[in-house]
Amino acid sequence: MEGVDHLADERNKAEFDVDEMKIVWAGSRHAFEVSDRIARLVASDPVNFLNSLLVFVLHLVFEKSDRARLGRKELFKNTLKKCAHAWKRIIELRLTEEEAGRLRFFVDQPAFVDLHWGMFVPAIKGQGTEEQQKKWLSLASKMQIIGCYAQTELGHGSNVQGLETTATFDPKTDEFVVHSPTQTSSKWWPGGLGKVSTHAVVYARLITDGKDYGVHGFIVQLRSLEDHSPLPNIIVGDIGTKMGNGAYNSMDNGFLMFDQVRIPRDQMLMRVAKVTREGKYVPSDVPKQLMYGTMVFVRQTIVADASNALSRAVCIATRYSAVRRQFGARNGGSETQVIDYKTQQNRLFPLLASAYAFRFVGEWLKWLYTDVTERLQASDFATLPEAHACTAGLKSLTTTATADGIEECRKLCGGHGYLWCSGLPELFAVYVPACTYEGDNVVLQLQVARFLMKTVAQLGSGKAPVGTTAYMARAEHLLQCRSGVQKAEDWLNPAAVLEAFEARALRMAVTCVKNLSKFENQEQGFSELLAELVEAAIAHCQLIVVSKFIAKLEQDIGGKGVKKQLNNLCYIYALYILHKHLGDFLSTNSITPKQASLANDQLRSLYSQVRPNAVALVDAFNYTDHYLGSVLGRYDGNVYPKLFEEAWKDPLNDSVVPDGYHEYIRPLIKQQLRTARL
Repeated sequence: MEGVDHLADERNKAEFDVDEMKIVWAGSRHAFEVSDRIARLVASDPVNFLNSLLVFVLHLVFEKSDRARLGRKELFKNTLKKCAHAWKRIIELRLTEEEAGRLRFFVDQPAFVDLHWGMFVPAIKGQGTEEQQKKWLSLASKMQIIGCYAQTELGHGSNVQGLETTATFDPKTDEFVVHSPTQTSSKWWPGGLGKVSTHAVVYARLITDGKDYGVHGFIVQLRSLEDHSPLPNIIVGDIGTKMGNGAYNSMDNGFLMFDQVRIPRDQMLMRVAKVTREGKYVPSDVPKQLMYGTMVFVRQTIVADASNALSRAVCIATRYSAVRRQFGARNGGSETQVIDYKTQQNRLFPLLASAYAFRFVGEWLKWLYTDVTERLQASDFATLPEAHACTAGLKSLTTTATADGIEECRKLCGGHGYLWCSGLPELFAVYVPACTYEGDNVVLQLQVARFLMKTVAQLGSGKAPVGTTAYMARAEHLLQCRSGVQKAEDWLNPAAVLEAFEARALRMAVTCVKNLSKFENQEQGFSELLAELVEAAIAHCQLIVVSKFIAKLEQDIGGKGVKKQLNNLCYIYALYILHKHLGDFLSTNSITPKQASLANDQLRSLYSQVRPNAVALVDAFNYTDHYLGSVLGRYDGNVYPKLFEEAWKDPLNDSVVPDGYHEYIRPLIKQQLRTARL
């Protein structure tokens, strides 16, 4: 029934102030108000157009419910239209940079603008000189040029130092000659490259005076600003259809090859190093470590995106679990809500807790970015290795958990979760590349592991561990302590939880160091112990997430019942991780089997406490139905009539008798296949 809130009873059970939780989720009242206003603008922004009968019709320009039914060319053109309209609205409404960013977020369609604003512009800001920034950013900020980030090649992704594209300086003409010497040196995957970008920041091996100085960034124009055709000696195109209907196929991921393409010398990004007119390579006074600032910024954004994507999937699965009823009917009464089954809660509520946990660790990473930036400006590089390891690990941990979590939410919705209109298949297809881009997740955890091995090895040297590894300074205690948990409620003590997670992380790292010491060749040992090293890195990163959630609870959080709900979610996250990785905690003697059993008892109790608040906790995400893009996750819970509406929209239902009946079905039924023209 239209206009009826089928989830009203669920919302009336809430034991906390949902409006106040919305502000906590958004980060501030200002952030909430901006997001709320822009989300509603995107959901309802109309445009007039003439239909085939020459009648003006109002159409929601950011409509996306038909994406799965569009062919690749139609989908791409639809994306261009939305991006152009979004830019038009940004100009007309004079939106701030913050508001414009939220508008692009709520349009919710992967597009070239993501890479233009998210990678091309930051690369120039981080690696360009003041003069270069003035020239290029003035054009990019007005969209007079459209850029992409061309680093990954057909043959090399994670191993950036293995890139094959070359940029050789020619002192006779004061130019760099950019060249793709092999097929595997083709740039492959950059978003926006395939059909749209006019320029790219291209990463290539800088060669001057016969010497290879490694990988550097260069601004290269790819297409004419008059007719958009590729410039001479540039081969560029789209790499092809990707996973899923709609999904990331709205993005023109591209390939790019150079055949001795010449660019002016001043199009090398020269903030950290430059090449003189005579061809001399000169490092600048700006420390190379400044590049870490951009990296921390990008990874912080990825962690925030993980929270957004997981919360979206959890919102759909939670609402539908409250709507769906199966089994348990007695004497003609209603069947049991699926969300009331403990098996459903055991799978769903840890994902709900994870969405909040990732939100708060993402907030902390924003602070870390500011801290790193200030330290870099003061030439204080002491915390950089730790910041690099921390952001690498959290990017890996949160994106892996989110990709797995979205798929779990699809399963939690049963068969209907497999429908495109559930929103979950496309959400998964759009999100899962995050496990690979900006660093393969396993490779990133191995970077964390290297840092942890070095930190543990230095514990006796008097050099104090910093930042997220500060707990290792208490190694003597953590290697010997035994958990004091005696009853289930003790697992709600933050000190008890942190000590268990710290002991587990440190003991796993120390074990790896001891095992490495058995090898004469450390690199050979590292290769042999890769699996154990990744597990140690994950333990460290999970400790970071738990500690930052607990730290969030120490802040002044207002609103009736808000802190209590966050407290419940915090310990659901921590105790679920403990349960999931119980082997680690037991094998390191961080806890006993009895304490593990008590943790499970407390976890069940927490599920019961969250149950009446579950729908309200996902309402706090404040997602419009437009952004959520899910029949199953509709705010009003009116699922079944809307599923039928979506079914009737499918092109197969345009006719009662399908095309091909007379050619194939009738001859089959009538046993006339021999005479049929197949």
